[in-house]
Amino acid sequence: MKCIILAAGYATRLYPLTSNYPKPLLKVQEKTILDWLIDDLESTKEIDEYIIISNNKFHRFFMEWKNNHEISNRLLILNDFTNTNEERLGAVKDIELALTLKDIKEDTLVMAGDNLLDFSLNDFIQYFKEKQKTTIMRYYEASDEKVKKSAEVIIDHNDLVLEMNEKPFNPKSNWCSPPFYIYHKDDIKEVKEAIQNGCNIDAPGSFIQYLYRKKEVYAYEMPGKRYDIGNMDSYNQVCLEYPGIKKRKVKIR
Repeated sequence: MKCIILAAGYATRLYPLTSNYPKPLLKVQEKTILDWLIDDLESTKEIDEYIIISNNKFHRFFMEWKNNHEISNRLLILNDFTNTNEERLGAVKDIELALTLKDIKEDTLVMAGDNLLDFSLNDFIQYFKEKQKTTIMRYYEASDEKVKKSAEVIIDHNDLVLEMNEKPFNPKSNWCSPPFYIYHKDDIKEVKEAIQNGCNIDAPGSFIQYLYRKKEVYAYEMPGKRYDIGNMDSYNQVCLEYPGIKKRKVKIR
């Protein structure tokens, strides 16, 4: 399985901290955000290569990080050659860039490089392997106002995605999807088609919003907490509170 990590954003809400430094390489306690994610995935023994998509402004920082990493031979840093927030390609275009340049034709974990989880991704991967269909994560959000700023998901009793809406005006569900997805190898080719058919390229969940109408997509319920590092308050909070990764198990249905 490949892993694509989205790290080409400019983190403008974290300025001045990220004015000249990439958010995924900020430290939370003793490790960078990126290292927390990769160290957990390494424990699963499922990923044979990590493809990290950067922009031109921060590319050199990721290269320095890679060159000093113990698994540097399995880390690939791609440059999307944008230099400002206004030039950014959008998450779905960056995903397509990685899939195309690497000619990926196998199951692929796609995730944001600026989120932390307090649980291992191993059970998410095992759930996907059981279903053998593209799989997303879901978590319960009690606040309708927060759902309006998220990707809303409506599911049936078997976790099948029936509907997905990015930033819904009138939410119909309290299930939300964070930016963690596993694309089944048979659905990889659909990314280019989605873009050609007018898929919103900015939000990574927009591809899933396109895909569920054509293919079965399942939603794995998160067994723990996600830390979305979006501004200085959330960054300071995670630096104080992050407990690391706890090993939990959930029943696969």
